Amino acid sequence: MTIGPVEYIVVAFPGNEFTGEIAPELIALIESGKIRILDLIFIGKNANGDTVSFEVEDIPGFADVDADVGGLISPEDIEHAAGRLEPNMSAALLIWEDLWAAPFAEALRNSGGVLVEGARIPHEIISPALQTLPSAV
Repeated sequence: MTIGPVEYIVVAFPGNEFTGEIAPELIALIESGKIRILDLIFIGKNANGDTVSFEVEDIPGFADVDADVGGLISPEDIEHAAGRLEPNMSAALLIWEDLWAAPFAEALRNSGGVLVEGARIPHEIISPALQTLPSAV
């Protein structure tokens, strides 16, 4: 079985201001065959700083997310992600497979390539850098 690159993110929502707007976009990525959700959990800290977690089906708008949710995120992962949260803050911890990149990843492996390093460049860094480039003619 070919496996594409697997990524994770922890996205925080200060003040627990979570609108659920990401659910339809996540569903669209899944339905288009671009990604496969491997695990997803929502984490929060209450006013006392105690960590709480919520399953996908407990979050409005996420019941329709077609995912193989469960098994990869450990209690230690939850505590690690929660360590970045302030009281009254929540976060989503998401692990997904990039299905769109699976053929390229397999070709790299088959050619003897070994991933040495990779990172996601934050929007706050790349957007200003791209804006300084001259326009294409």
